[in-house]
Amino acid sequence: METIERKIQNQLEKNLPFVLYSKPNSEETTVFLQHNDSVFEINDFGEKGFVLASFDGSKTYLIPENESEIAHFVLDKTEIQFSPKKDTLLDAVSKTDFEILVAKGVQAIKEEHFKKVVLSRTEQVEVTNFDMFETFKKLVNLYPTAFVYCFYHPKIGNWIGATPEQLLKVSENKLGTISLAGTQKDTGSSEIIWGEKEKEEQQFVTDYLVERLKKVASAVQFTKPYSIKAGTIWHIKTDVSGVLNSDSSLEKVIKLLHPTPAVCGLPKEVAKEFILKNEPYDRSFYTGFLGELNCSFAKGTISSDLFVNLRCMQIKDSQAHLYIGCGITKDSNPEKEWEESVNKSMTMKKVL
Repeated sequence: METIERKIQNQLEKNLPFVLYSKPNSEETTVFLQHNDSVFEINDFGEKGFVLASFDGSKTYLIPENESEIAHFVLDKTEIQFSPKKDTLLDAVSKTDFEILVAKGVQAIKEEHFKKVVLSRTEQVEVTNFDMFETFKKLVNLYPTAFVYCFYHPKIGNWIGATPEQLLKVSENKLGTISLAGTQKDTGSSEIIWGEKEKEEQQFVTDYLVERLKKVASAVQFTKPYSIKAGTIWHIKTDVSGVLNSDSSLEKVIKLLHPTPAVCGLPKEVAKEFILKNEPYDRSFYTGFLGELNCSFAKGTISSDLFVNLRCMQIKDSQAHLYIGCGITKDSNPEKEWEESVNKSMTMKKVL
């Protein structure tokens, strides 16, 4: 029997698209191997397959279920080797530029343009002989509670990541999402203490999700906030659920939620405009979303399982382009936000 690694190697040799992914806390890995190199786009979210969408909503691509070979397998994790950690030199210019951007965001909040904005930066790391499958295995091993994926399409790009954040899960008429915000590095302490800035930032996200979901769902409920660990980083999380109204569509729900305040800001449209105008690069699929769209597989029920594309990188011309963002509120300190972005960048750097 042909190994999964060999199948992926064949796709790469033939320049054919594929996506490889493992869901949070799952032993199983799924692969979609597309039979041709066509680019399929989403029209109304009624399609079936694996979706990859951009932050600004202008690009929404699909690896279709009916155009692919789909396989499920269990990864052999025993052979994974991690190379010794190398210190990467951080660019003083990048630090200054990011701190100026954050200060601009804080000023706009003080002037009451919006309550919160998520600002990001990009970092390049040289990679030679990049091995996608090996990197994917390392990410699954390091971040078992994340949605880990590797997406390749010769006409779209090569993205890989381990995201802790669910955008939306819909099974028949039941839907669920999460509110995730606040960041602190794991210090080994048994008690996680959150400051007002982080609590407020997370509450913004929860309030937004509950308010939005009430427009398309009934019986909307949410848990109390709790701390959750993603790799070496802690976040505050709230689970939100509801029952989809009979006159609501998946497309309507996705458009209401994406981009969430956790990756954009509040109010959404003004914050999004500020990001597109002031960030010095195109986010592309970073802070977009991805995952299973209307897939049935062997379970019999059609379900969508979508995640926000955080903690990710794009592999291009022997370089890994890392993307890192921070939630900015009126109390944000530019230098501390820079330090937070450096901590977050370690998620991907660990496997390079």
